[in-house]
Amino acid sequence: MQKIKIGVIGGAGYTAGELLRILINHPNVEIVFVNSSSNAGNPITQVHSGLIGETDLIFTSDLPLNQVDALFLCSAHGDSKKFVEANDIPQNVKIIDLSTDYRAKSTEHDFIYGLPELNRDEIIKANHIANPGCFATAIQVALLPLAAHGLLKDEIHVNAITGSTGAGVKPSATSHFSWRNNNISIYQAFKHRHLQEINQSLTQLQEDYAGKLNFIPVRGNFTRGIYVTSYTKCDLSLEDAYILYRNFYKDAAFTFVTDQNPDLKQVVNTNKAIIYLEKHDDKLLIVSMTDNLLKGASGQAVQNMNLMFGLDEKIGLNLKSTGF
Repeated sequence: MQKIKIGVIGGAGYTAGELLRILINHPNVEIVFVNSSSNAGNPITQVHSGLIGETDLIFTSDLPLNQVDALFLCSAHGDSKKFVEANDIPQNVKIIDLSTDYRAKSTEHDFIYGLPELNRDEIIKANHIANPGCFATAIQVALLPLAAHGLLKDEIHVNAITGSTGAGVKPSATSHFSWRNNNISIYQAFKHRHLQEINQSLTQLQEDYAGKLNFIPVRGNFTRGIYVTSYTKCDLSLEDAYILYRNFYKDAAFTFVTDQNPDLKQVVNTNKAIIYLEKHDDKLLIVSMTDNLLKGASGQAVQNMNLMFGLDEKIGLNLKSTGF
């Protein structure tokens, strides 16, 4: 098979670094250019030092859009849409956007929401993909099986803790080491921006879902990973809940249901989502976890690319966890 020619926009951030790490070692990919106006002319490894010895690529300010088959947008939220509107991107070029800009369904664009566990068939046929958010991915895999069976009838309570890389590469008052280390805090309680896409997906599966999702995001004192605990009232027994979840994810390439209480290190550095269930009186507790930079961002973006180009969705993504 002829290699897929790739361009990357916004190549200096954490998600771009993880994306390049995967694509450099992907057997079906050739990276044509990595655009970064602030780093143009500098070696990729000057920014992404973990790639020393793996690539001689140089950042560029050029945009040879007619030379690529697919374009990954790793720009800041709001900038992807500006880029698409400002540039003449050939119609045959597939776009995978990692920002929030196109996640909301609209008649104004044709982007498909890129959660394979929900929209796999649509992704295969799509030209443009809106890659899901990191919190959104981890929370949705916990709740989709219930929504698919119309079982989200009561309020849902979600607590999710994320690693510091979720805040981006530029240090801020709440992300630099001296503040984040040995510390923990909540932010955007009940109003996080990922709620829109989560509710959109749940309504897609359960039309009468009322959107009663109480989400408390937490800043963790570790670098990567998302650990989610969700619970809601549910009449299913634990045994029946496991049957429902395992049936829902039986064909999923990276989402796994376990009856062993998992820990975050089992997913860090992988494209996996792991789900664990407990029943407490009338409440179902769902524990779900992902790596925020991989299944929550760049890994899922490559999974979507694989599907769009007719490849096995696991290619380039068989990564080992940092469990020890």
